[in-house]
Amino acid sequence: MVKGKEKSSLEEMKKEYEKFKIKHSLPEFEKLNEDFYIERASDIETDLLLREIRKFIADRYSNYMRFVEVILNPVNAPMFIYSLIKLLGKEDKKHLEEIYKKFMEIEVKLIELDISYSEEKEAEFIKKAFVEWQEIKVFILKIVDTIQKNKGNKFEKSNGGYFG
Repeated sequence: MVKGKEKSSLEEMKKEYEKFKIKHSLPEFEKLNEDFYIERASDIETDLLLREIRKFIADRYSNYMRFVEVILNPVNAPMFIYSLIKLLGKEDKKHLEEIYKKFMEIEVKLIELDISYSEEKEAEFIKKAFVEWQEIKVFILKIVDTIQKNKGNKFEKSNGGYFG
């Protein structure tokens, strides 16, 4: 909350981000925030704002990577995943494999960035991750759309299993 004329930590973060945005040609704060919830970094006191933003981007990517991974390789997956897999066609699975490859490349880059800080590399990652996310989210939305369209056609109750 803002008291009197004090500036909120979010407003301060936006001002600081704007400097980096200009210096490194980063995406607009609002667009990055819509996709990666980076405003949460305003609660963190840091001298390395780009690193904190990168961590929020990494969290988002990691969550979706796990989702794609469990669909492609459903070992120990929750039961509902098997029903989802039945709703997807070969083309959907091919798209998921392409997305997964992008996630793997990003994960390797994240390891490098965690080990060795560089403002320039952090900025490059943020730019690349933002652009790639625009493509990835379109594919993921297509997969979700396919699942929603087909759930009435193929979604089956279990005919046995543990609770017979």
